[in-house]
Amino acid sequence: MTELELLGPRAYGPALGQAVLKATAEDFQVDEVLDIPLSGDGEHLWLWVEKRNLNTEEAARRLARAAGVPLRTVSYAGLKDRQALTRQWFSIQLPGKADPDLSSAQDDTLRILKSTRHKRKLQRGAHSANGFTLRLTALQADPQALQARLEQLRQAGVPNYFGTQRFGHGGGNLFDARQYAERQALPEQRNTRSRLLSTARSYLFNQVLAARVAAGTWNTAQVGDLLAFTDSRSFFPAGEAECSDPRLAILDLHPTGPLWGEGDAPSLAAIHTFEQAIGLREASLRDWLVKAGMAHERRILRLPIGRLTWHYPQPDTLQLEFVLPAGCFATVVVRELVDLVSAGQTDSSCAF
Repeated sequence: MTELELLGPRAYGPALGQAVLKATAEDFQVDEVLDIPLSGDGEHLWLWVEKRNLNTEEAARRLARAAGVPLRTVSYAGLKDRQALTRQWFSIQLPGKADPDLSSAQDDTLRILKSTRHKRKLQRGAHSANGFTLRLTALQADPQALQARLEQLRQAGVPNYFGTQRFGHGGGNLFDARQYAERQALPEQRNTRSRLLSTARSYLFNQVLAARVAAGTWNTAQVGDLLAFTDSRSFFPAGEAECSDPRLAILDLHPTGPLWGEGDAPSLAAIHTFEQAIGLREASLRDWLVKAGMAHERRILRLPIGRLTWHYPQPDTLQLEFVLPAGCFATVVVRELVDLVSAGQTDSSCAF
C-alpha cells in the first residue's frame, strides 16, 4: 500500500521537494523525555541507554541476558526506531540482588550512559514526550518555500497521523490484521496480537483524520467533537461555546478522533454519524477490535510541534529539532515538507 493510502492527504499542499532521511543513524536522533523523579533506591535498576541501529526489543533481550534475568523483568516506556540513534530508559527488576555486570550487553550499538535505582518498574507509556534531531540530507527544495512552510507548521501543527512505520513494510501489518479480522480470530502470540490490533486501530484513526484533512476540519472544533488537551487522555464534548475556546487557537486544546474499541463511541451529532460511517467502511476491522475487548479511546487530530527550530549545517542539509508528545511520529512532520527518498535515488533534475 502507498503512503497516501495508509495515512491520507497532506494539510498544506504538495511536498516542496525531496530529501534523504536516515542516511546514517545520526540523521535520526531521539531522546526520551521522562518526568519521573528517581529515588536512588529500590529493587528496580533503571538504565539510560543509547542505541544505534538497534530496536528496543532486541536491546531489552540483551540487557536481560547480561543481567541473567527473564526478559519479562525488563521494562521500557516505548518502542524506538531501529534505524536511528536513540536514548531511552529501561528498568530491570532485581529484588534482593546487587547491580549486575552488564558489560556483555554493550558494544558499538548499545551503551549504558547512566544507571540508578528506583522503587517501581518503568511502565509502558510513562514517558511524556520525545525530543527529535533530524537531518534531511541531499535536500532539493527551495529554501524560501521551506522557510514559509516551517513557519506554518510551527504556528499551526500538522495532522497527527500514525506514521507508516506502524503498518510494516508495504503495509504488511495491515494485510495480516485484515486476514485475522476477516476470520474474527486473534493471533496466539501476545506480541503479534498486540501489534496487529494496534495496526488496525491506527489505520481506522488515520481514515477518520484523512477525511477531516480533506474537508479542512482537522484543526477546528465542530459541535459534537470530543476535545482533549495535548498531554491528556481525558476528553469532553464540544458545544457551541467550546468550539470558540481560545485554547484551541494556541494549540493547547484539540479535536480528537476514535481509537476503536468496545462500547458506544462517545462523539455526538454529525461528528458521531461521520465517525460511524468511516467505521462501517471497515466493518471487519472495527468489529475485530470490539471482539478483542479493546477499550474505546481518543487521540488528538492535530499535532503541535514543540520547540521547533531549524538550520542548514550544509547547503543541502536541513536540520530540524523539535519535541512531540509520546506516541506521535516525527515522520509526519517531515511529510508536510518534502518527499523522502532513499540514498542514491535523488532526482538530479529536481534542483532549485
